[in-house]
Amino acid sequence: MSETLTLVAIGIFQTIAIIAFAPLLMGIMRKVKARTQKRLGASVLQPYYDLLKLLKKDEVVSDQSSWIFRAAPWVMLVATATAALFVPIFLPFSPFGTAGDILVMLGLFGLARFFIMLAGLDVASAFGGLGTSREMMISALVEPALFLTIFVVSLTLGGTNLSSIVAASAGQFVSGVLIVPSMLFALIAFFVVMLAESGRIPFDNPATHLELTMVHEAMVLEYSGKSLAMIQWSQSIKQAILLALFVNLFIPAGMASSIVGIDTAATSVVSFIAKVLLLSMLVAFIETRTAKWRLFRLPDLLAMAIASSMIGVLFFYL
Repeated sequence: MSETLTLVAIGIFQTIAIIAFAPLLMGIMRKVKARTQKRLGASVLQPYYDLLKLLKKDEVVSDQSSWIFRAAPWVMLVATATAALFVPIFLPFSPFGTAGDILVMLGLFGLARFFIMLAGLDVASAFGGLGTSREMMISALVEPALFLTIFVVSLTLGGTNLSSIVAASAGQFVSGVLIVPSMLFALIAFFVVMLAESGRIPFDNPATHLELTMVHEAMVLEYSGKSLAMIQWSQSIKQAILLALFVNLFIPAGMASSIVGIDTAATSVVSFIAKVLLLSMLVAFIETRTAKWRLFRLPDLLAMAIASSMIGVLFFYL
C-alpha cells in the first residue's frame, strides 16, 4: 500500500510541476527571444503576472455567443491538465498511464482544439471565422504527420503507453544504443509538429494580432478576464507537455530507465530541467532567425514532416 501511495504521489508531483511551471517556460522563451533581438525584455515571471491580472478582471461576453463560448476555456484547461496526468516528466513512470496512452493524450488535445474552434465561430466575429478556418486547415495537415510520427515511435519502442515507451527509450540509451535511424527521422517530424501544435513560428506568431498573420489569436480575440487566463495557461501547459515528450522520447540522456533510489531520481530531474530549458531556448532562437511563412507554404513544411515519418517506417522494417 505504501509503495502504491508513493507511486501515486510521484505522478501527482509530476503533473503539478508541469502545470505550475509551464508559464515560467513561456517566460524564459520570451526572454531569450528578447535578448537575441537586442532587447531587454520582460521578466521570466511576466506570464504569471499576466495570469494574475487577467484573473482579477471582469469578462466582456458578446451577446451573440452561446454556452459554447463560455464552456470552451474550461474544456480546454481541463483537457490539457488531464493530458498532463498521462505524461512521464522527471521519471519514466506515471501511475495514471494505465488509464490512457499517447492516443488518449492526443485525443484530449483534439477535444480542446475542437471546442476553441467552435468558440471562434460562436461569437459571429469575422476574425473568429478567419482564425478557425486557418486552424482547421493546419490541423488537417498536422494530425496525419503527428500520427505517423507516433506510429514510428510505437514501432521502435514497442507500444503506445507513455510510461513504457519513455522507459524503453531510456533503456536503449543506457544500453549504449545512441542513434536509431527510425527515431532520428521521427525526431525531425516531431519537432516540426511540435512547432505547429504549440503555434510557434513559422506556423503562427503568438505575439502578433495582425489580420494577415494570426491564427490562434484570432479565435480567442473575443475572450477576456478569467476565460483568457485559462486559455493562455492551457496553451503554456500544452507546449510544456510537447517539450517534455520530445526530450524524454528522443533525448533520454540522464533519464533513469526505472525508479531506483533518490540519487537516480534527482539526476533525472536535473537532466530533464536542463534539456527542456535548452530545447525551449533553441526554439526561441530559431524563431528570431525565421520569418513566419505564408499560409499556403505551410503544407510544404508539414509534407516534409510526413515524408520524414514515412522514411522512419521504412528504416524500421529494413
